[in-house]
Amino acid sequence: MSIYLVRHGRDDEGYRGGWSQRGLNAEGYRQSERLGIYLNDNKQLYNIHRIVSSDLSRALDTAGEIAAKLSLTVEPSRDWRETNNGVVAGMPNEIADERYPGLYFAGLRMDERYPGGESPLEFYTRIKNTFEQWCREQEEQSHRENVLVVTHGGVINVVYHLVRELEWTNLSKAFPSSYTSVHKIEHNSGKWEIQLAY
Repeated sequence: MSIYLVRHGRDDEGYRGGWSQRGLNAEGYRQSERLGIYLNDNKQLYNIHRIVSSDLSRALDTAGEIAAKLSLTVEPSRDWRETNNGVVAGMPNEIADERYPGLYFAGLRMDERYPGGESPLEFYTRIKNTFEQWCREQEEQSHRENVLVVTHGGVINVVYHLVRELEWTNLSKAFPSSYTSVHKIEHNSGKWEIQLAY
């Protein structure tokens, strides 16, 4: 049984991400389509049974392109969202810098919330609870299905830290997670392991 975490395709980097509902740009659609074709061409290797996606637009756009190639449906989920960055979500970077100078994820204390959003600690706890619940369900129900989860770079970074039992803070060095990269999480010999798969 495997969980494949996929980072969404490219979006417009001129805007703050987080809980932004801005979708993919043209290149992001092309990346997502290429990944869908690759997964379909390698069905025997990946054997995807379900597609779950963060319900933010850039993730749903990505999942939709992949699902079309695999003839699967997409199950939206709030649990796999990126950090809730409150008032700056989807705001042009220039405007965010003018109105909220210095307001960046790495500049927050672990217990300090974005205005109208969540703190790094709340984000970490949300992803930790979500991931651990998924792992328990996979183990307890002896699922043999492989699930593809379309999510975000920050989420994937937290999962790497969890699986490798590393301390995470908002200043932690990020594990590599390029657009539409695939990260395989597999249950082997009683424990979960993660690796970059594509």
